[in-house]
Parts: sequence; structure tokens; C-alpha cells
Amino acid sequence: MIDYLQEIFSTLRQNKLRAIMTGFSVAWGIFMLILLLGSGKGLQNGMENNFRGTSKNALWIWSRRTQVAYDGLKAGRRIRFTDQDATTIQRQFADDIDNFSGRFSIWGNNDVTYKNEYGDFRVEGVMPEFKKISIVDMLDGRYINELDIKEYRKCVIISEPVKTHLFKEEEPMGKYIRIGGVPFKVVGIFKNPENREEKKVYIPLSTTQRVYNGNNRLSEMAIATNALTVAENKRIEEAVQNTLMERHRVAPEDKQAIGIWNTLESFKQAQGVFAGIRMFVWVIGVMTIIAGIVGVSNIMIILVKERTKEIGIRKAIGASPFSIIRLVLSESVLITGLAGFFGLVAGMGLLSLVSLILQQAAQGSQELERAFFNPSADLGVAIWALVILVSAGVIAGFIPARKASAIRPIEALHDE
Repeated sequence: MIDYLQEIFSTLRQNKLRAIMTGFSVAWGIFMLILLLGSGKGLQNGMENNFRGTSKNALWIWSRRTQVAYDGLKAGRRIRFTDQDATTIQRQFADDIDNFSGRFSIWGNNDVTYKNEYGDFRVEGVMPEFKKISIVDMLDGRYINELDIKEYRKCVIISEPVKTHLFKEEEPMGKYIRIGGVPFKVVGIFKNPENREEKKVYIPLSTTQRVYNGNNRLSEMAIATNALTVAENKRIEEAVQNTLMERHRVAPEDKQAIGIWNTLESFKQAQGVFAGIRMFVWVIGVMTIIAGIVGVSNIMIILVKERTKEIGIRKAIGASPFSIIRLVLSESVLITGLAGFFGLVAGMGLLSLVSLILQQAAQGSQELERAFFNPSADLGVAIWALVILVSAGVIAGFIPARKASAIRPIEALHDE
């Protein structure tokens, strides 16, 4: 066995340039496939990070101004949602809704203060179900609950950046902050996985409406549906929009008066785009590998041609056809196997390095995390690609090897 390996390496050393160029083409094919797969995964991760903070099958509904005069009302009228709209939607679409929350944003004087610290943060009144639609991670304490809503409690949950801004190193739980001069007790601290730098505070919706003269108005409504397909979610979207248009006497053709963002539709569209990108990446990667395989095949043909006399001598002294085939295939497998392995290691190593750099860079810029993040390739896919490449190398080397084994010694010895 040792003699056999020494013979193979001796042959490769005699043709260093040819062996190196053949191996490079194979390694480059695997290397590029790994990089392309990793890049596609990085883009997909960035896309999915844009949806990380919201339910995938949500409907976000907000009011606008009418564009068309209708039923005796002028164009340009501002639509205002109320608690009655929320009640109607919840009752009429009970079978289609998993979670529902109204939302009321405080505009104007909403300075948030604690002792001598203050900041102008976004303040919103929400319902308990809002946590399942606009997803946040609770770092401490609890979220808004039903008792907070029913008893009009003056409690608040704050985002991590607000905590850092107002309290510095002090423990905020149980302390009171003032929102527009009104004291609220801190009962929870959260982090938004979609936007870690978001400076926002949540208070109970009912308290917001009562304390800040909101009456029964809503700025927005958020719905998490139980739809599993885009078509189902689209049907619910259109039905909800038509119901609200009818309640607020909006012309049927005036679809701009009520805005709706269908997250499932947007998510599926983005997934469709990246499915196309993945297919394109695979096509390019496979074509690159095929180019390497063709290179191996051509080199094997040249190898057999150059060693025709040597093969004739081997057969003349008793070498079997199988030994000739084994010799040629061994060189083919060794080149493709080693080169493919180095290409795989180089590709995976580079992806790991880039991923580490991006993770560090994303600490200071979350926009990067939403565009391209954690590029990685499935090791199982990479190994299968290597196995396929080596197998293809065997096939590529078998044809000239079989041809070599069929050469008659007398013909080989007279070959020029």
C-alpha cells in the first residue's frame, strides 16, 4: 500500500504544474459554491431580521384621509378609529383572529422624566395582546396585563435604551417616572429584537385614553390572524378594510383612506425573491463545479496520452487491466478529494471569519444586521457537494482509465 501511494505521489511530483492547476480548479469550484451558499444565507437572514419583531401573519391598520367625496361628505376627511371599531372587528372576525390590540400614540408634550433625567420618547398605549403581535423580549418584570386595562392603572414598561438613558446604573423596577407630568410606576423592561435602539415606553391603552384626553380614539389597530396562506390573509385583510370603510362612510373605490400592511404577504414575497436567489446561487455553484470536473477529465485524458508507453510496458510485464484502471483513478480521486477538502475548509473558514466580523459590526449598526447577517453554509450540503465532486472525478477519470487498460502492449510501445 505504501509503495502504491509513493508511486502516485511520484507521478504527481513529476507533473507538479498540471496537478496544481487541476486541484486548483476543483478547490475553486467547492470554494465558490460555499461562498455563494453562504452569501445567499446571509441575505436571507438579513431579510428575516426585518420581520423578527412582528408576527408573520399580522395586519397593521391605520387611518388616512379620504380621497373621494361620498355620501354627502367631502374628500379630505380624516378617518378616526374608535373603541367601537375595535369591538366590531373582534366580534365580526372572531374566527379569523388570534390576537387583537388597539394602539394609541401620544403626540405633543410627552416628555419622560426621572429625577433630573429626561427624554422625548415615543409613548404608546397598548393592550396585553400587543406583545404577541409586536414581539418584544422582556428583560425584567412583566408586560401590560388585563387588570392594568380594567383598573386604568398608571404603570409603564420601558425599553432598554430608555432605562439606560433615565436610570443609568440605578435599578428602575418599582420606581416612578413622569410622562407629560403624570407619574407612572415601572413594572417591566423590554428589548425590541427588531430595533434594539428603539426608545419607546408602553402604558395601558385604557389609561392612555383617559389620562391624555384620548376619549375612545385609536391611532392604529393590530391583528394577528390565524391564516396559513397569503390568500387567506388577503381575504381577511379585504374583509376588514371593507367593514371599516362601511362604518366610516368611505367610498368603495377609495382604498387609500384606510391603510393596511399585510406582513404575511410581504414576508412571502421576500421569501419568493430569496428562493430565486438560492436557485441562481446553486446554478452558478454547480456550473463552477462542473467546470472543475471537466478540467479533471481533460487532465486525465492528457495523462493517459502522455503515459501510453509506460502503460504498454506495465501490461507487457504482466500488469492487469484492473491495476491500470486503479492507478489512473487513484490519481483522479486523490486530486479531487484533497483539492475539494481544501476548498471546503477555506470556504467555511472564510464564512466564519466574515460572520464574526459582521456580528461585531452589527453591535454598532443594526442596519447592517437587517441587510446581511450571519452568512453560513450547511456543512452537510458542503460535504455532499464534496462527495459528489469526488464521485464525478472518479467518473471523469474512469473513461480514460478504461481506454488505457484496453491498449495492447505492442501498440503502446510504438506510440509516438
